[in-house]
Amino acid sequence: MDAITIEAAPRQTGKRAARAARREGYVPCVLYGQHMGNVYFQVPELTIHRLVYTSEAHVLNLQVEGQTWSCILKDVDFHPVTDRPIHADFQALTAGEKITLMIPVQFHGVPKGQTDGGDTQYLVHELEVNCLPSKIPSHIDVDVTHLKIGESIHVGDLSIEGVEFIDAPERTLVTVLAPRLAVSAEDAEGGLAPAEAEGEADEEA
Repeated sequence: MDAITIEAAPRQTGKRAARAARREGYVPCVLYGQHMGNVYFQVPELTIHRLVYTSEAHVLNLQVEGQTWSCILKDVDFHPVTDRPIHADFQALTAGEKITLMIPVQFHGVPKGQTDGGDTQYLVHELEVNCLPSKIPSHIDVDVTHLKIGESIHVGDLSIEGVEFIDAPERTLVTVLAPRLAVSAEDAEGGLAPAEAEGEADEEA
């Protein structure tokens, strides 16, 4: 996976400084890791949008005042009304040490069961994995073309070298449901349902 370089500016801590940064279009951020102290910085709001609204995970090269850290975007807080990002957490990566993170799932193809009239339901759009930084996948490919009506794909069906899936093996990713039963020929021709037929019989009696 190719890393994305982000240039950031250091920031002051505290609520007043954070509010001032947001007014100027910046998002207050923090970088943390097991073998380092916290690094406080800010990036343009658009930078966070580009990292959040994407179908792929990214390893980042974060540059602050001449120093560079390899990291991932770990969490983002959004304003409850405006839905704008108001704070972001980044986690530093250390070579040889595994990390847990969320990876987007990308489905490919049209299920055979769907072409036969089935209803395809996609239930999961990202999965939690644990792996070394060098093994972080940008996304998880899932081919659904072979699925027939009544069949599903579960987490346990996936396999990526060097990647451990945290989600339960029985968790369903995608399934093809049987089509709803067609209306009976009688209903299609304008016939009456049994209850309605009984009602008319009572009236005639």
